[in-house]
Amino acid sequence: MRKIILASASPRRKELLDKAGVVFDVIPSIGEEIITSTEPHKVVEELSLTKARSVGAGLAGDIQQGTLVIGADTIVACGGCILGKPSDEEDAVKTLLMLQGNTHQVYTGVTVLIKDESGFCEHTFSECTDVTFYPVSEEEIRCYVRTGEPMDKAGSYGIQGLFGIYVKGICGDYNNVVGLPVARMFYEMKKLGIDLRG
Repeated sequence: MRKIILASASPRRKELLDKAGVVFDVIPSIGEEIITSTEPHKVVEELSLTKARSVGAGLAGDIQQGTLVIGADTIVACGGCILGKPSDEEDAVKTLLMLQGNTHQVYTGVTVLIKDESGFCEHTFSECTDVTFYPVSEEEIRCYVRTGEPMDKAGSYGIQGLFGIYVKGICGDYNNVVGLPVARMFYEMKKLGIDLRG
């Protein structure tokens, strides 16, 4: 069976791959995240590539041909401005006040490294999903922030968590918002003749 490595410690990405029936190992990337672009889709593509390369380099010659290394990164953008993880509770409140009642974008970049005779072949893409929230009061937002849930999440919320009740609708892939566009990844790999399930 083909060896697949997820270069991410994200429990959400791990769960998505598990549910898709993919057998894989987890080796989190510990490399420095370097970006040269300010365009959201290019930023996530760069970051996913950096993560995959970091893990791939650590494996060196210890892996067989056909091994896959999957790197991914997700960001939230509103009005073209990238929203990272909140620095503190007030930052989370400020971000969610901006997102409530509006539509924003969630971008995930994915890089799959494919081991061949000469090293790694790189395949990178990104997916964008629009998310629209109902109006949410500051009191509701502060109550949510006090749970601590938004503190490790880009855009200060997780669509699969407690703030999901305020989602009016999405246009695009739900799993992309969670952290990994699994269907797109399967499609991209299928075009290369790779079955992620075996």
